[in-house]
Amino acid sequence: MKFGGSSVANREQIEKVLAIVRSRATLRPVVVSSAHKGVTDGLIDAARSAAAGHEPDEAVIERQREIAASLGCAPELLEPLFCQIRDLLRGIRLVRELSPRSLDYISSFGERMSVRVIADFFAREGLAARAYDTWTLGFVTDDNFGRARPVQGNAQTVRIAFAKEVPADIVPVITGFVGKNTRGEITTLGRNGSDLTASLFGAALEAKEVQIWSDTNGVMTADPSLVGSAKSIATMRFDEAAELAYFGSRVLHPATLIPAMASDIPVRVLNTNRPDHPGTVISANPPPKSEPVTSIAYKEDQTILTIRDPRMFEQVGFLARVFAILSEHQVVLDMVATSEVSVSVTSHDREGLDRARDELSALGTVELSLGKTILAVVGRNIHGARGIGARVMRAIAEADVNVQMHSFGMSSNNMSLVIDDADIGRAVTNLHRELFEEA
Repeated sequence: MKFGGSSVANREQIEKVLAIVRSRATLRPVVVSSAHKGVTDGLIDAARSAAAGHEPDEAVIERQREIAASLGCAPELLEPLFCQIRDLLRGIRLVRELSPRSLDYISSFGERMSVRVIADFFAREGLAARAYDTWTLGFVTDDNFGRARPVQGNAQTVRIAFAKEVPADIVPVITGFVGKNTRGEITTLGRNGSDLTASLFGAALEAKEVQIWSDTNGVMTADPSLVGSAKSIATMRFDEAAELAYFGSRVLHPATLIPAMASDIPVRVLNTNRPDHPGTVISANPPPKSEPVTSIAYKEDQTILTIRDPRMFEQVGFLARVFAILSEHQVVLDMVATSEVSVSVTSHDREGLDRARDELSALGTVELSLGKTILAVVGRNIHGARGIGARVMRAIAEADVNVQMHSFGMSSNNMSLVIDDADIGRAVTNLHRELFEEA
């Protein structure tokens, strides 16, 4: 059972979490918690301010202290972590440097503080609980700071450590988002990383189900902050949910589903504020459905890199050289489009594209276009639905939005378009009206 930042934002929300977990106590729940809403952002802001040479303030410590006090926690419960935060910020300010390793270290305190106050509150409210950092339960990651992944064979290590460390009558409250590498350095799993923690532990412990508790009624047909009429999706296939997560759906971490898929464990997305709502069940073989489109997602702040050169025409190995250079600079690509004399790629990694630009210039004229969004229309039946492309393009045109790239592969379950960031609202609203609201 993973609870996100909004689900543990304050005492009112944590009381809801307690009621939900208590109602499932006979099923031996394993709780994975994010940081309280806003705390991780506060820690990162404090670290960046310290790296710029500013005297660290204690706003984020005070916010955490207020939450702990509202839950009735003893003042000394978090004092050791507060001291570590102060020391780390002081060190960052002295060296004027915030490395990826230091950024992961400071970011980790949000989850480490939240699980301690939540477990303490649970225990005093009569539900036997104990806080655990993931590394005390055998969770070991690689060295990829900012988006770490577990090392090979980690599931068995977790299973053994969990059986040894967690008594059968205790509800473990485990830090999401964080881990340690083989050298004992703290790492993080990236945006929504607590989802991935829950999925990894669920697979390692052979759970019956992984539950992702957030502030929406499951996975929606569109971002409800943009589309008030967005609907909850009852069932989805793993591949559909993975596409949505990758292309910007805020509900799941992009890698969440991989451990669940490998172990064939269903993932249920639920609403902490409406625990009676059935939410969305994601599985390998959900009931069939006739609708071609499942949801609309978007991934903003993308950069388009275009290489043009007439010499590309029928030149063997040109794309291979482009991809080799981008690979050397560890640039992750989202979309690729080619013509006879040009190739365009999109990536969220603007810095990586800048690093690769000089080498790519040897292959042709290089141009970068900033402030772009990938808009993805996802559905298990989309590739066989006659006229769906025309409907999508008509809705985009009627919203007065220009499509700058387009990708729709054979047997694909998504149609992807690149538009300007500024056009997201109009495009998504019109698309949802066309695909989900009009008869």
